[in-house]
Amino acid sequence: MGALDLDYLKTFALVAELGSFSAAAERLGLTQPAISLQVRALEKQLGVRLVERVGRTARPSAAGEELLAHAGSIEAATSRAIEAVSRHARGVLGRVRIGTGATPCAFLLPPLLADLKRRFPDLDITVTTGNSADIVRAVDENLLDIGLVTLPVTGRIFDVAPLFDERFVAIAPLGTELPESVTAQDLAAYPMIFYEPGANTRRITDEWLLSGGADVRPLMSFGSVDAIKEMVAAGLGAALVPEIALRAGDRERLEVREVSPPFARRSALVLRRDKRLDRALRETLSALRTLANLDDV
Repeated sequence: MGALDLDYLKTFALVAELGSFSAAAERLGLTQPAISLQVRALEKQLGVRLVERVGRTARPSAAGEELLAHAGSIEAATSRAIEAVSRHARGVLGRVRIGTGATPCAFLLPPLLADLKRRFPDLDITVTTGNSADIVRAVDENLLDIGLVTLPVTGRIFDVAPLFDERFVAIAPLGTELPESVTAQDLAAYPMIFYEPGANTRRITDEWLLSGGADVRPLMSFGSVDAIKEMVAAGLGAALVPEIALRAGDRERLEVREVSPPFARRSALVLRRDKRLDRALRETLSALRTLANLDDV
């Protein structure tokens, strides 16, 4: 039977509404024969009579009434589709799924994502947090579009773009006597609160402590840097945290020291090389790449 001509359907609905071919022609700025031709073409396509004349009035037939029952929803669906497509021309529209660690999510992404949403209100962004290995796996399986993770990342399927280094500092309860530059041996004298096992951050801090000759067993382990800071502030021990994770008031309630030798974790953007870069994804990547301009680099 083929697809319905939407213009013809609108013409038929208008004839039924006004009860007149001539009135419909006047409303649409067409001739009456043109209106009649459109309705007849629709009747021929459907194989039924849609309009009946009762005296000087045009009325929908039984089949015409059936068609009119669907005409409104067809027109509404068409309008929604046109509006949805037109928004692509006006700006970014689409979904972008980002995966990252809890620290970047809490301390780096909020102002960046707020600016993106201000510029592109129709952009749908979801953020998932987890350790780097799980995020990379989700990017590989196309469950996430972009990963902001800690290096190293391996796999030929990935496009990996290093962004910045997150320097680590030592923190201890307020009043703890620490040198201006803290070594692994200095920290070995205190109970230590670590990141949870299995995370890249835990591996990096373990390696730094061991290279400094300190074989430290953690008093507690957490997946949240905020939880670690709270435990330290409560006097339970010392910790190693990324400097970017220090909020404005943290230095007033914690002892914060540089570490010697310095160490950092490198963060990078990861996505599949075969990922199709629509405008939503391009704009999000562009915004994330501005993180390379952090003072910590």
